[in-house]
Amino acid sequence: MSHSLRDHASQKYCAVLGAEGVGLGRWHANQHQWLGSREFTCDAAQPAWEAALQVLAALLAEHTVRGGQLQVLLSARFSRFCLVPWSDAISHPRELDAYARACFENLYAQPLDDWRIVLSPEPAGAARIATALPQALLQGLQALGRDSHLRLRSVQPYLMAAYNRCSAQLQQGDFLFVLAEPRRSVLLLAAGGAWQQVLAQGCADSDQALQALIERTCELYGEQMPRVYLHAPGRGDVPQLAAVQLCQPASEADPLCAMWRAVA
Repeated sequence: MSHSLRDHASQKYCAVLGAEGVGLGRWHANQHQWLGSREFTCDAAQPAWEAALQVLAALLAEHTVRGGQLQVLLSARFSRFCLVPWSDAISHPRELDAYARACFENLYAQPLDDWRIVLSPEPAGAARIATALPQALLQGLQALGRDSHLRLRSVQPYLMAAYNRCSAQLQQGDFLFVLAEPRRSVLLLAAGGAWQQVLAQGCADSDQALQALIERTCELYGEQMPRVYLHAPGRGDVPQLAAVQLCQPASEADPLCAMWRAVA
């Protein structure tokens, strides 16, 4: 039985580009279906996103994806994050972009000419969280979408998708939001109603390593320990930490599937 063009258009896919693998899920007629995942490897001369795109192309071909919408969630491995302080001297979007790039270059000690920068919307006077994504990765995703007749609906760091999904569970006041992806963690520190710190780094998948990372970040806070919120979608067990567990998905053997279900 063949599908009509309208059937194809109603298909919605979500690809999760993880630190070491790529997964693919589908929504159709309010039904959620995990299609599977594959690991990827890359040599030192190859950007990790190239290997991830090759695996995503293979997954789309394997499941004969021809038409619909595609949403992409990116691991912190493919993203860079930076705190952009407020500046009264900025009066134009072009100036803000240049200012954000200067903040990134100061932090990473290298230019980001081939990266796209997106800033979080914040009220006047408050610092912003900036995200940088490789321009070539975004172009590669657009090309994959064209090849599979998919409309690229959005490309979003998993950090932002997870925070937006979990934000309703966060209480008023100062807090530390911790995203523990497999092999990498990102921490967002908020105090006084504004962002104070964003930190992304490799972290072993153990309670001890994660607890040490949280404690080091809280030392930057300098005062009373803020409330800690933890989202750990790739962990098969519930971390035994002094933190509020957020969006804890059902147990999944595949961490990419757990990430997908947590924000689906």
